[in-house]
Amino acid sequence: MNWPATLGLLRSLLIYRAIPWRGAQLRRFYRRFVPAGGLAFDVGAHLGNRVAAFRSLGARVVALEPQPDFARRLRLRFAGDGSVAVLEQALGRAAGQARLMASPRTPTVATLSPHFVARAGAAPSFRGVRWTPGPRVEVGTLDALIARYGLPDFVKIDVEGFELEVLLGLSQPLPALSFEFVPAVREVALGCIDRLEALAGEGGYRYAVSLGERQRLLRPDGDGAEAMRDWLRRLPANARSGDVYAWRVR
Repeated sequence: MNWPATLGLLRSLLIYRAIPWRGAQLRRFYRRFVPAGGLAFDVGAHLGNRVAAFRSLGARVVALEPQPDFARRLRLRFAGDGSVAVLEQALGRAAGQARLMASPRTPTVATLSPHFVARAGAAPSFRGVRWTPGPRVEVGTLDALIARYGLPDFVKIDVEGFELEVLLGLSQPLPALSFEFVPAVREVALGCIDRLEALAGEGGYRYAVSLGERQRLLRPDGDGAEAMRDWLRRLPANARSGDVYAWRVR
């Protein structure tokens, strides 16, 4: 038995599945972004807690997870649900294959980004995390996913420092999305904002932050791109990570 991987899986189950009210919390939070009858992409779906929340809101879901053990669990969890498609792959700027850097004891931080491993791995918040070369995984693009399934109402991107690479595989604006930020590699989040603004053109996006797993926007009405950039730049190096939410200005 691979004990580090087994312990990592159990850790993920405790974090994401053992809190009884987490599902209701997620449904309340995502209701503003995911309409009934809509379409959501979960990029980095892990154990599928967001997938379940999107489905409970009445949306169709495409879940992407490159880690084989977690992709297998997603297929088992949503077996028979024709409104969930599980793809065992990652996304990037171009189709192909890439080496996954695995973290068996902390599988939530598996990544395709050597830059993330080098920079985040040196940060105090990642003390004790160890990455090892994992399997080569299939990589697709957001453009290809949209061509296959349609334009999503919402895309959740949580890929440990590879978020900008995912958005570089997109050539049109999205209605709404989220991407993770980590203070140790904040330049990735800043690049994501630049990419979104370039795609959106005139009008741009509104941006708001949710820290950790709180599912609460600090400024629910959002701010413009420059205010969001300033907030990210001012973050202390040891600040908490979280997610930036972006939605089109109508």
